[in-house]
Amino acid sequence: MIAATWRVVGRAFPGPRVLAVWVLVTAPAPLIFFEGTHPWEEDIKVSTALWWVVGAVPVLAAVVAARWTWYTGQRRAASAAVAAVVAATVISAVFVGATMAVYRWVIPLTGTAQWWRVLFGSIPLAICGAAVGHLLERGRVRRSQVSTRRGYVTGGIVAMVGALLAQPTVQLGAEGSTVSYDPVEYGTVGRYAASANELGELRLPAAGQYAIFAVGFSPSHPDCQIIGADRAVVPAKLITIAPGDYGGDAATYTWVASFDVPVPGTYSLSCQTYDQQASYTVGEVPQIRGAVSALIHWPLIAICLLGALPGLLIIAETVRRRTRRRLAQGAMPEL
Repeated sequence: MIAATWRVVGRAFPGPRVLAVWVLVTAPAPLIFFEGTHPWEEDIKVSTALWWVVGAVPVLAAVVAARWTWYTGQRRAASAAVAAVVAATVISAVFVGATMAVYRWVIPLTGTAQWWRVLFGSIPLAICGAAVGHLLERGRVRRSQVSTRRGYVTGGIVAMVGALLAQPTVQLGAEGSTVSYDPVEYGTVGRYAASANELGELRLPAAGQYAIFAVGFSPSHPDCQIIGADRAVVPAKLITIAPGDYGGDAATYTWVASFDVPVPGTYSLSCQTYDQQASYTVGEVPQIRGAVSALIHWPLIAICLLGALPGLLIIAETVRRRTRRRLAQGAMPEL
């Protein structure tokens, strides 16, 4: 009995398609929508992102309840409705908790949130959505099988969309998770100082790491070098996904590279770029919380693969279903 119940739970658990929609609605959508509808100097708060999570809970619960009702085959009994609602509510709570963990430790946006209140507040919404999903599903006679070709196409599209959205999600998440940024400039090259292709003077007060910022619309992948008094060259390491929207009304800054100096003193900076009007300045490294502070340094291919993961899971699930169907057909006795 217990084994049969766990099999139903496994089948009713949202598949890769539902997972892909959930990830899209709860992660990239809030960040990109906020960026497109608010001034650049305004950062998204974690409470705003969690509203998207709460809004998606009833739909998720309805899907889970419908899948539970279908796989159990119990449609009319009151106990069947209770079981579907309970299962959908528990599974929805797991999804909400996992997404809250992302906004707590991976992309910890600024602001505060009542985490437990969000989790328990989503339970009534999950119950309502599960009840609706059960009622809609119990009136259906059969469920049409999704074609293999459609599964491959859907998985490919989701993988491409996820790969494209991964970079702006990490970028906007890093910007929203920045807790401090010191606008002090230790030196500048570009339009308002030396040419970006010439040497500019840096006066660094201490040993350690510093950041190179692109001013305005300057290219985000310059070839920068720092030269010490002893003519030793200190290479600058580019940021893979450069967070921006730093600065103020006078100019915006994008963190494009960083470098380390062993001792304080006077250094020279040069940034080779195709844009002769580009400007770059050196300042303190922005303090970014959470795992997203490391994600901005990952290789771009790894970020794209991470975003494409839901689509790849859909393709893998399609392959599994196709293999299982072929094995079932091969096991049927000939008439």
